[in-house]
Amino acid sequence: MSNSPTIHPALPAAYIQQTRELLGDEADTFLASYNAPRAYGLRLNPLKINTSDILEQEELLALRSEFRLTPIPWCRTGYYYDEETRPGKHPYHAAGLYYIQEPSAMSAAEALEAQPGETILDLAAAPGGKTTQIAGAMQGEGLLIANEIHPARAKILSENVERCGIRNAVVTCAAPDQLSARFPAMFDRIMLDAPCSGEGMFRKDAVAIAEWSPEHVQMCADRQADILEHAAIMLKPGGRLVYSTCTFNRSENEDAIAAFIQKHPNFTVLHMERLWPHQCKGEGHFVAVLTKSSEAEDDIARLRPEAELRPRRRGKQSKGGSKPSNAASDMAIFDAFAKEHIPHLLLGPGEPIRFGDALYWLPHSKDGQFTAESLEGLKVVRPGLQLGELKTKRIEPAHSLALALQPNEITAAKVVSYRAESPEIAAYLRGETLQTDDGLSGWTIVAADGYPLGWAKASSGQLKNHLPKGLRRLT
Repeated sequence: MSNSPTIHPALPAAYIQQTRELLGDEADTFLASYNAPRAYGLRLNPLKINTSDILEQEELLALRSEFRLTPIPWCRTGYYYDEETRPGKHPYHAAGLYYIQEPSAMSAAEALEAQPGETILDLAAAPGGKTTQIAGAMQGEGLLIANEIHPARAKILSENVERCGIRNAVVTCAAPDQLSARFPAMFDRIMLDAPCSGEGMFRKDAVAIAEWSPEHVQMCADRQADILEHAAIMLKPGGRLVYSTCTFNRSENEDAIAAFIQKHPNFTVLHMERLWPHQCKGEGHFVAVLTKSSEAEDDIARLRPEAELRPRRRGKQSKGGSKPSNAASDMAIFDAFAKEHIPHLLLGPGEPIRFGDALYWLPHSKDGQFTAESLEGLKVVRPGLQLGELKTKRIEPAHSLALALQPNEITAAKVVSYRAESPEIAAYLRGETLQTDDGLSGWTIVAADGYPLGWAKASSGQLKNHLPKGLRRLT
């Protein structure tokens, strides 16, 4: 009678053979892990809450007790949660206090070691787990460009950037070659969570199993090599590049890095690691950390003068395109609103930019290389923090602005805060009008336990709901 672990019946024979060659005696244990229950994780958002010693903080009792949190060893802000607690349904999720993410995937952005004030690129960023993790480490200082080539996924990425209250991120939708031609040697750090064959998705995604084949693995490896070439061009000398995948074969991992290093001797591998699902609580991940010592000759040839990189005419940049705008007058309208409603608001280094009727605050890089001109001809989904929608001589505040406000910035604002579990918060998230004090009027922030959820407009004892319709809950 055999005591061999049961192997998931849907796994392709070629994948099983690949695994046996890769892991040897450990292969059966690894393959059997596909039958084990998944681990679920969330990552706290340092832009919203103090993430140090969360398990000791009284005010976050709901997080640690309601979701039954236990620390994830490789991520300082990561915690396992009990699936039955459904934190994605809690108002704290709508307020951006945490991001729900597969635990193993948290290892990559942790290895990037992002610092406040740096210029950082997340090259294949959707749906936003690594972008939001990097932004938390940057603490609102510096410039983060989050790129996703697929428009639908770029929209999801932009929504997660908004929910997490990130001010210093620009979301683009461009091919890697478009970015490398525009931003050579610009970034202090680059995160490349490469599109891959998704072997680490097999336990939770039957489609990933169905799409797998040796040919698909090779196609992914070829695509990864191309993307790495463009990442190499965009990284500054002395910069750090983190390459990661959620797959297990060597072709997309160690072999990909070895081939890249052979072609780029000015890069050094600082560290490589794997998280295996039969050895830890997670779906598995590969992470390689590289650093760049200097510009290679072939890279230098591509560092064309900035004037040559820019297109001769402005292309479409966002839904609805950009409009000619007097930035000073647009910003004056917003400043008047802010003086009345959020007088303690302090925007970081940047400039106003108008896309359609929407006014954004575009973050600048610390060295001044990135400005509004840097976006000309580039498809942009979110050019920084949206401040509001411009109307005739007035502005309606954006949902993004409410979610980006810090505790010290709302101390002088009109805020109506309810307990997170209250019926009023449930009603607000459904888009309903709330009852309030007759003396309250004008734009008001609705909050759950003091954490902003969005805007309402108070009048005659009512709070007219301004939560975007696409974010309203059905129940």
